[in-house]
Amino acid sequence: MSAEGGTKAILAALGANAGIALVKFGGFVVTGSGSMLAESVHSLADTSNQGLLLVGRKAAQREANERHPFGYGRNRYFYSFVVALLLFTLGAVFAVYEGIEKIAAPEPLTSPLVAVVILALAAAMEGFSFRTAVRESRELRGQRSWWQFVREATNPELPVVLLEDFAALIGLLLALVAVVLTLVTGDPIWDGVGTVCIGLLLGAIAVTLIVEMKSLLIGEGVTARTRERIVGELVGGRVTAVIHIRTEYLAPEQLLVAAKIALEPELGVPAVAAEIDEAEARVRAAVPEAHLIYLEPDLQRAAPQESAVRDADGSGVD
Repeated sequence: MSAEGGTKAILAALGANAGIALVKFGGFVVTGSGSMLAESVHSLADTSNQGLLLVGRKAAQREANERHPFGYGRNRYFYSFVVALLLFTLGAVFAVYEGIEKIAAPEPLTSPLVAVVILALAAAMEGFSFRTAVRESRELRGQRSWWQFVREATNPELPVVLLEDFAALIGLLLALVAVVLTLVTGDPIWDGVGTVCIGLLLGAIAVTLIVEMKSLLIGEGVTARTRERIVGELVGGRVTAVIHIRTEYLAPEQLLVAAKIALEPELGVPAVAAEIDEAEARVRAAVPEAHLIYLEPDLQRAAPQESAVRDADGSGVD
């Protein structure tokens, strides 16, 4: 994902959620719907979340220094993790609490048709934000499923925006169903049930994001496919095998690769240096995000094929 593309998706979500939050709060004031209030708080939390994502992208641009020699790229992971926590606390917990209150003491809705119109308008704006995020994600997703993309993406913003917008659209549908059932049956308890369902949905999305962002924040290596590609590029010329390899994303577009490689034993120092330079160039050409590559030459003490297979399938690495 380019910086411009990621920012575009975030700004689209920010504008849409800010407008939706205002519309929903207006609908809550008119109707008194608990589902509408839960959705209002959800949209307000999403608006704050997009702001935090922009702050994280800005903080990640700071230059590396002696205290942080690898830079500040992980700020994007940190702020995305904070966003997931806020989605859980401000969105899910509040909605479940409000829903339980509505079920325990149901209150009749006023002007429910107004709520229906507002939810339809909110769905249109949320759909615009979701389409933007989907469009910006297609190139990065490639042939992977959307679930694989969310699990494997090293750029944190698009998975966050995608899941937030998806949850928002489903939440709007749940709120609409709750309002319609309340209108048809005359029983306001459905409004509380809808609010609880929205809270549970937000909780599931938030937990998913928390798990994924935590993995990136504490240090995540490449996928098995990318590892195999790196190993394949390292072996070549007079590099006979990869003895072991470690990878870690220091930032979304900054991958650290550290490997011990076996070279032909008769090589002199100049030849070893040349082989290492060529191996690094091959890896960078195949995996552009591999900005930092540290290769240690060594003698092969294990069977080359066994070692290469072990590193390629991920046993004992990452």
